[in-house]
Amino acid sequence: MLEGELVRLRALEPEDADKIHGWVHDPEVGRWMVNDHPRSLAQLRKKAEERPVNSYELVVLGIEADGKLIGIVDLRDAVPEIGNAELDIYIGDADYRNGGGYGTEALRLMCRYGFNSMRLHMITLWVVAENERARHVYRKVGFAEDGRHREAFVAADGRRHDMILMSMLKGELKW
Repeated sequence: MLEGELVRLRALEPEDADKIHGWVHDPEVGRWMVNDHPRSLAQLRKKAEERPVNSYELVVLGIEADGKLIGIVDLRDAVPEIGNAELDIYIGDADYRNGGGYGTEALRLMCRYGFNSMRLHMITLWVVAENERARHVYRKVGFAEDGRHREAFVAADGRRHDMILMSMLKGELKW
């Protein structure tokens, strides 16, 4: 468990599926995310029960504030030979989504975990170019923009958007 002043990061539990189900069907949460086909609550519960144990290749943690699950953060596709991993994060709970520093602190905690405990050299992420609020947070904690993948994201309305590749090297995390 990783703890900050506002949030703690913890392993997901099967009972978290009910809350996650609501988030994945919230248009505001999914607006800038690549989403799978719709899943029922029963399907999400089954997936939660069968979730593999966190490992070097994939660490998925719940973001908890005030004693309740508010979001998810993960480091995935980690490659020990080169020390790289890709990060995903979202705040699903609407009460914690608009400021307050919850996502920022969760991002910092996960990056610190990646650099210190996993001995990563670089953490990367992709963000939709129009998601300026997320890009601002990523820059604030030390991510730099590396490049643009043109029209790589398809929104729910069918419009295409550019994706921005961002990365942070060990030693660049701003606390």
